[in-house]
Amino acid sequence: MRFDILTIFPDLLASPLTEGIIRRAMQDGKVEIAIHNIRDFATDKHAMTDDRPFGGGEGMVMKPEPLAAAVQHVRQLMPGGKVVLLSPQGCTYDQALAQALAAEPHLILVCGRYEGVDERFRDHYVDLEVSIGDYILTGGELAAMVLVDSITRLLPGVLGCADSATNDTFSRGGLKHPQYTRPRVFEGDEVPEVLCSGDHAAVGEWRFLAAVRQTLARRPELLATMTFSRQEEKLLQKHGLLEAVREHQAAGQGRG
Repeated sequence: MRFDILTIFPDLLASPLTEGIIRRAMQDGKVEIAIHNIRDFATDKHAMTDDRPFGGGEGMVMKPEPLAAAVQHVRQLMPGGKVVLLSPQGCTYDQALAQALAAEPHLILVCGRYEGVDERFRDHYVDLEVSIGDYILTGGELAAMVLVDSITRLLPGVLGCADSATNDTFSRGGLKHPQYTRPRVFEGDEVPEVLCSGDHAAVGEWRFLAAVRQTLARRPELLATMTFSRQEEKLLQKHGLLEAVREHQAAGQGRG
């Protein structure tokens, strides 16, 4: 998979690409990442990429010509590619969208700045607008790295354990079960006995129930998107959880 990132601050992205899983994925040829300075595509002597908005108002707006030229340049290097604009006005990023984007062979990530981009660039070049949350950053660079990181780890062969991405929090819509490691006793708290039993069926049952309890306690609204098999529903009923789960699912459907 290839990522092309368009930004006016390319140095902001240098360090994250040289660490951890992303670095290994690049070394192993799982992903290819190129950073392009939008200023290189400005045509005036000052390499201006922003200007004052028509009609007045606060701040500056990113000009359409350098952005368009940068996208055109990338598409000359590699035809196609879905153009994703990182912007607080975009659809909210979640695991389902990460999985959908991981199926794309080529993403062109445009890092917005200032008061946003000229609407004509959005209309003519942008395929998808994405926000990583309802808050404002100084620019789209950190958001772009969130996409690169979350998508890269979903690609086949990137993670050391093939099941890691499948069993992550949000993989089924809810939270993941609690995790424990050595020592077996820490500050008086002992690891649940079942996790040390070697009984894989019992461990799987405990983890499923613990994940549901965790979701009920911390993010009950997530239950609205979760589905359970008949066997899982029987297990929830046995442990007195099914009624609470159904109440939250019904409440979530009512809000929808």
